[in-house]
Amino acid sequence: MSRSGLRDVVERRQANAILGWLLVGFLTLVAGAELVERDLLWAGFTLAVVALTIVPAVVYRDPLAMLPWEVIALASLPMLGRALVTGQQVGGITLSGRVTTYFAVAAVALIIAVELDVFTPVKMNYSFAVLFVVIATTAAAGVWAIAQWLSDIYLGTNFLLGRPTTTSPETELMWDFVAATLAGIGAGLLFEFYFRRRRDRQAALTEEANA
Repeated sequence: MSRSGLRDVVERRQANAILGWLLVGFLTLVAGAELVERDLLWAGFTLAVVALTIVPAVVYRDPLAMLPWEVIALASLPMLGRALVTGQQVGGITLSGRVTTYFAVAAVALIIAVELDVFTPVKMNYSFAVLFVVIATTAAAGVWAIAQWLSDIYLGTNFLLGRPTTTSPETELMWDFVAATLAGIGAGLLFEFYFRRRRDRQAALTEEANA
């Protein structure tokens, strides 16, 4: 049994499970729409998030076993961002949605850290899980760039090679790495705050139960 505390992140509260499954349903619909539009790269990312999200319910054979809905919602950000943010202009600057994408990657990294701790011999404490999120998010920028480049070449997409921009693809990639680093650090701080609140709330409930 894990003694790191990450096991407690998997909740069995009905309200959390309902919100979690609603988000899973939303992601599944988005993935279906992306497959219809032949947006295979984003469809694959969305389906990967869905698969990781339902792992606790499948392993425990309990539909109430679900990650915190806030983490799942964070992983859903790029789907919302692509619909509401990408292409919009603020102060003459065209938004690309890259920050929401890498916040989602950070959430996926947290999901992977939790599930590695709970379902494998790998054990992490909260602090290491946060560090894992920051490093994995930054590293994912390189993997994502390669995936987009291969998609442009072999699937005819325009993620990098046909991106309408006044700067070079190399500059755009550097901004992707900057966005990934900032999103990883921001998400790491957010998760640390979230974990601290969970610990304080659980400690308060334990004190009340023992009083």
